[in-house]
Amino acid sequence: MSIKVTAIFDIGRTNKKFFLFNEDFKEIYREYARFDEIEDEDGYPTEDLKALENWAKETFDKMLANPEYDIRSLNFSCYGASLVHMNSEGRVIAPLYNYMKPIKEQIIEEFYGKYGPIDEFSRVSGSLSMGMLNTGMHLYWLKKERPEVFKEIKYSLHLPQYLSYLFTGIPVSEYTSIGCHTNLWDFERNEYHHWVLKEKVDKLLPPLVASNKTVSVDFDGQKILVGPGIHDSSSALLPYVRSLTNPFLLVSTGTWSISINPFVEGALTMADIERESLYNMRIDGSPVKVARLFLGNEYKLQVKELTEYFGVAADFHRTVKFDEETFFEINKDFEPMFKWKSIVGKNEPNTTSIPYDQFEHAYHQLMLELVLLQVDSIASAIGEQNIEDLYIDGGFSDNDVYIKLLSYYLRSMKLRTTDASLGSALGAAIVISQTELDPAFLAHNYGLKDFSPVKSESYEK
Repeated sequence: MSIKVTAIFDIGRTNKKFFLFNEDFKEIYREYARFDEIEDEDGYPTEDLKALENWAKETFDKMLANPEYDIRSLNFSCYGASLVHMNSEGRVIAPLYNYMKPIKEQIIEEFYGKYGPIDEFSRVSGSLSMGMLNTGMHLYWLKKERPEVFKEIKYSLHLPQYLSYLFTGIPVSEYTSIGCHTNLWDFERNEYHHWVLKEKVDKLLPPLVASNKTVSVDFDGQKILVGPGIHDSSSALLPYVRSLTNPFLLVSTGTWSISINPFVEGALTMADIERESLYNMRIDGSPVKVARLFLGNEYKLQVKELTEYFGVAADFHRTVKFDEETFFEINKDFEPMFKWKSIVGKNEPNTTSIPYDQFEHAYHQLMLELVLLQVDSIASAIGEQNIEDLYIDGGFSDNDVYIKLLSYYLRSMKLRTTDASLGSALGAAIVISQTELDPAFLAHNYGLKDFSPVKSESYEK
């Protein structure tokens, strides 16, 4: 007999993935693809949307025809801050502009001159000023810089909803994409920001639906429930929200370290904005407080220099384990040593100085400085709330020095790590299911590990 499965497209900037999950949310099939970037009309690199479309359709058709699997549902998890613009005939009329594409400063100044001041706007919208990473700013830029394209737009869909549209023919907007640092939402009034209506941008946004809304689509006589797609960060959070009962903070680490607090109410404060906190959305439209740190990127840049300075192998840093004595020696007379390249720290020196003759010591110093920034970021996401449970997933969850230092500085919290390599894909499968998750879900599916705090007495003399 064929296996009943949920099909998921999990689309990252680099890796495009397709998964099949069984009814217990166990992965039983996966397929990866990568596509070379193309250039937009300005020569800026961007996603090859047509290649992505073709691969998605071909992959799904292939699996639909495979007698081993009985596809019952389909959904999409994708990176955010990316819009697909279609005309009234359903034809894509602009590139999938890269969210790192720069915007002229005068356009940003004009926008906040009309709808600011910037700090108050950021507080209400839950969105820091991030250029094209704010899809609302993307639309404002398009109206000013490409008016002929803007006038032709019937619908602007975030990427997860566009992929859903390819399979349903129904254009929708969805909470997690609309509410992810877009500048589009007013978190005080819980509706589109007034500028969206003033600029008639709301006319380009299809009806807003909940992330668990599905439609039944007939594929050659086979009825399949298709979801509206979901923003990948919100999707990765969902298995935690569904299986845990106590308030928690999730730190999702990688190029960005994102501290995620789904237990907040009301709008952000001005203090939150000063700490560069922002809001994402849960699947029902409620806010998720987020603090960002460019941790992985900074780590990569600094480790590369340390590797060259000490003449060690490129992957040597992966072998370094936490050493108590090394930490004690560094911590007893601690002073910042590193000048950051992609983040802003406190009391950082004008230039990097390395007084050590061993890579391991310099590495511990680097990790200590990065972890102190991480602790500040976590504190920003928690605010005044009482949260005792801390979960770490992503690339740094198996970094021994990072975890041990974090457990030391946050020893009042219960720290656990998870192996959530399937996190966003699993979340996309779970959101459109009617399945209730039990508290053991993370232990069974995410390789949950508890960490006892490093005892502070070890370092007190």
